[in-house]
Amino acid sequence: MKNSYLPSDYLPILVQFILAAGFIGGTMIVTHLIGPSRKSKLKDDPFECGIESVGDARTPISVKYFLVAILFVLFDVEVIFMYPWAVNFKELGMFGFVEMLLFMALLLSGFYYIIRKGVLNWEE
Repeated sequence: MKNSYLPSDYLPILVQFILAAGFIGGTMIVTHLIGPSRKSKLKDDPFECGIESVGDARTPISVKYFLVAILFVLFDVEVIFMYPWAVNFKELGMFGFVEMLLFMALLLSGFYYIIRKGVLNWEE
């Protein structure tokens, strides 16, 4: 038996998309119409994080900053792999448990290496 989809099968998806787009558009229009519009030179000045920018934007930044950022992303992404494992823990059985132990051992050995190398020490 061949499954064939008719255009009417996609109607709920289309309706949901139209409702979502309408909600977003409507919200933007309503907030623009009823929101306050007080303009001033101080309010229109560019700022970053509420702090006035001082000096040149092209000052060198320490490589340690980028290294810590990359390590954060790396370990964060590796932790994401634990969620599907936790959801399917019972179905995976002992084999899945041993695989996660191996995964955690590799993850922690990498973290131990990073600590031993002093990558996370800011002051040197």
